[in-house]
Amino acid sequence: MDQQALLGLNPNADANFRQRALAYFEQLKDSQDAWHVCAEALAKGIYSDDHVKFFCFQVLEHQIKFRYAMLTAVQQQLVRETLMTWLQSQLMNAQPEKTFIRNKAAQVFALMFVTEYLTKWPKFFFDILTVVGLNPRGVDLYLRTLMAIDAEVVDRDIVHTGEETRRNTLIKDTMREQCIPSLVESWYEILHTYQHSNSELTCQCLEVVGAFVSWIDLSLIANDRFVNMLLGHMSVEVLREEACDCLFEIVNKGMDPIDKTKLVESLCQVLQAAGLFSIQQEEDVDFLARFSKLVNGMGQSLIISWSRLVKVSDMKGAQDTLQAIESKGPLMLQLLAHEDDDISSNIIGFCYDYLHILKQLPMLTDQQKSNVEAIMLAVIKKLTYDDEYNFESEGEDEAMFVEYRKQLKLLLDRLAQVSPELLLEAVRRVFNTAIQSWQCTAFMEVEVAIRLLYMLGEALPASHGAHFCGDIAKASALQDMMRTLVTSGVSEYRHTSVVLEFFETVVRYDKFFIVEPQHIPHVLMAFLDHRGLRHSSPKVRSRTSYLFSRFVKTLHKHMSAFIEDILSRIQDLLELSPPENGFQALLSNDDQLFIFEAAGVLIVNSEYTAERKQALMKNLLTPLMEKFTILLDKLPMEQDEGRQAALADCLNHAVGFASRTSKAFSNKQTVKQCGCSEVYRDCLQTFLPALSCPVQKEVLRSGVRTFLHRMIICLEEEVLPFIPSASEHMLKDCEAKDLQEFIPLLNQITAKFKAQVSPFLQQVFMPLVQAIFEVLARPAEENDQNAALEKQMLRRSYFAFLQTVAGSGMSEIIGNQGVENVERVLFTIIQGAVDFPDPIAQKTCFIILSKLVELWGGKDGLVGFADFIYKHMVPACFLAPLKPTFDLADAQTVLALSECAVTLKTIHLKRGPECIQYLQQEYLPSLQVAPEIIQEFCQALQQPDSKVFKNYLKIFFQRAKP
Repeated sequence: MDQQALLGLNPNADANFRQRALAYFEQLKDSQDAWHVCAEALAKGIYSDDHVKFFCFQVLEHQIKFRYAMLTAVQQQLVRETLMTWLQSQLMNAQPEKTFIRNKAAQVFALMFVTEYLTKWPKFFFDILTVVGLNPRGVDLYLRTLMAIDAEVVDRDIVHTGEETRRNTLIKDTMREQCIPSLVESWYEILHTYQHSNSELTCQCLEVVGAFVSWIDLSLIANDRFVNMLLGHMSVEVLREEACDCLFEIVNKGMDPIDKTKLVESLCQVLQAAGLFSIQQEEDVDFLARFSKLVNGMGQSLIISWSRLVKVSDMKGAQDTLQAIESKGPLMLQLLAHEDDDISSNIIGFCYDYLHILKQLPMLTDQQKSNVEAIMLAVIKKLTYDDEYNFESEGEDEAMFVEYRKQLKLLLDRLAQVSPELLLEAVRRVFNTAIQSWQCTAFMEVEVAIRLLYMLGEALPASHGAHFCGDIAKASALQDMMRTLVTSGVSEYRHTSVVLEFFETVVRYDKFFIVEPQHIPHVLMAFLDHRGLRHSSPKVRSRTSYLFSRFVKTLHKHMSAFIEDILSRIQDLLELSPPENGFQALLSNDDQLFIFEAAGVLIVNSEYTAERKQALMKNLLTPLMEKFTILLDKLPMEQDEGRQAALADCLNHAVGFASRTSKAFSNKQTVKQCGCSEVYRDCLQTFLPALSCPVQKEVLRSGVRTFLHRMIICLEEEVLPFIPSASEHMLKDCEAKDLQEFIPLLNQITAKFKAQVSPFLQQVFMPLVQAIFEVLARPAEENDQNAALEKQMLRRSYFAFLQTVAGSGMSEIIGNQGVENVERVLFTIIQGAVDFPDPIAQKTCFIILSKLVELWGGKDGLVGFADFIYKHMVPACFLAPLKPTFDLADAQTVLALSECAVTLKTIHLKRGPECIQYLQQEYLPSLQVAPEIIQEFCQALQQPDSKVFKNYLKIFFQRAKP
């Protein structure tokens, strides 16, 4: 072997050596006999360097995985002998190999097993066990190999091909017949031999048993000698976690429900007798987390048994199983309420399923009611934050607690289904206790009290949030709690979690303020002062911005008296902060969007006159326009690219803010009715010059384009004078993406204004088409996937534009472009239908063709169009589906074929018998279609029901394609 290259295998080697080692590995993988050199090196122990040994195993692994079939029978025998020789040498070595080498060796053994067990090496396990006996190093490698085999053959997390799945099933069947009893015997021997002297091997062996138990005969493991040994391990500190996991796998195995109940019960009796149910004395939380998982497994297994027995009406069996479930109640509750969240989290599945059973029972016993209450109290207790939760910088522990809270919420929802009255009463009790004395209560107690009130909103659902009508008891309880919340002054609490929970809850129950509107001013003040939008925490300010806009949207009708006061209080929060002033604004740009929207909603929905609304909207938007003009003048002068980008972003935000205010308008309150047309026209005048800015074009165009989309909806025809110049700027030196994003704007105008914009569209049509052709014709790198995707998207947009024009009954826009241009456009549609393997575009092209045939295909249609139908359209309907890339198994392609059928039907509808004659006598014979098939095709085409022809066409092309 190349000694120099081998030096590069050391992780500390320099980059050149490492590069050389990599190249050498690739060379050896492709070499005919390199595996032989590596096999010999391993068998004879030639190298002492760990990285070289690992490397040799890698070469061997590659050979077995990818090139094994190329070896002769003698060479394959040599590989087997090499592995066995290496295994034998491990028993004699002074030092065991490093773990990473043993794991790699186990993977290679597992690969050999998978490759040869069913054919050439049926005695694989016998041979290995003969060599290793009970030698600790040998046993270690044997157990690692079994786990590697489990990964190759059994592990469900690994995706296998159909071929591999069939092979794995066959391997498991053969193992069950031939060697599983011997393997189980070997595990028993290993456990028996090493349980007191070698905990590492014992744990490895328990892991193997747990992995294999899911698919072998359970009676081999679930018997007295094995289970007694496992239970013995449960009281040995270094073994018990692994023993717990092993018992969990045994309990989880699918089996007959009555047998399962017996198995779980007998296990429980022994565990209880061993004192393992007394968890208060247990201090080892890692073990308790595993034990909790085991109890959860036992509980859920019993519940599955109960469900199956109920289904087959075995009431005696179901009753016994329910009793078994109930007897686990105290243990379940202790684990759920445990102060360690991992232990508690592991039992939630059992609690959830137990509540599901109770929901199905006609009546609850006193014990069951008491269990429900205990689960409820545990959930309330466990929802509470602890002292260590870091609100300022939330890390992994915090994220885990948030996830755990989500699980508890599911339990709470299930509790509400079992006993809504009980839950309401419990929450009310906790809530009133904490809120009435919030000044001297720890933040976590106050937060959880408000959180529970918030959670009731989902746990006790009401349609459209109507919590305050209907069920009197529920409505009055919630109303009392909400009144307490908003009048208690708790929004002054200094902890961010409490303040956030306050605002979240106020917005969740916004309908409360329709019932008691007198509280709105107090809550508005909380939003607007140091408790909300001006809080010292950016997190609170940000969330409050969003919640404030929601609060205003729901309750603006009750805010008429305070509108101008609110607008003056938020004025400084609406300022555009340019990048150069270095001043840290209170709100981020995203947060400001919500405040602008809220301001818009207040103005538009107020009871003011149109003049007053216009004046208020001007006050809101004029500062934006003034800042915009100043910054836009600055931008081209700025040399530094980073500052350019920052300025462009700021300009974009200004456009976005103006756009957001327009969301307040509706069909009932239009821009015109509110007298605000002039303000938005001024905005357009101010923003449109940004389209001709020579720098940062993409960002600026994107913002202005979005604003234009909004204005087309809001200003209606008043926007039309601005469209021609905007379009002209947007078509100048543009990229594929610019065009692709400009076309939806034209589609929107075309669909909305139709004939009103016909002159403009006729004028812009060819410049747009030429710009599209020019961009599509630009050369791109062959493997530049981004460029290819952009062109594909542009092509789709272009066809979508033609579809909108044709579909809006404005075909004259295409028809009036002059014969040459019309032809050019028509050929692009044919090309889109046939040449590009993009079913979405193809579908659109066939829709356009059908529309054009409908408009121009009659006797008095466009001159020369009938000729075009027969020369190009009809062939396109056959050439496209006959392409090898036209995949009839793909859903999108089938939709394209469906539109192709519509095109042929439309041609027949417009041209009548002449079309059938052309197909029968000219076109189909030219494709060498048999006369009887031609007859069949034409008959299907003439059927009045288009569905018949669509189905026929699919069959026709399925037969025609090789």
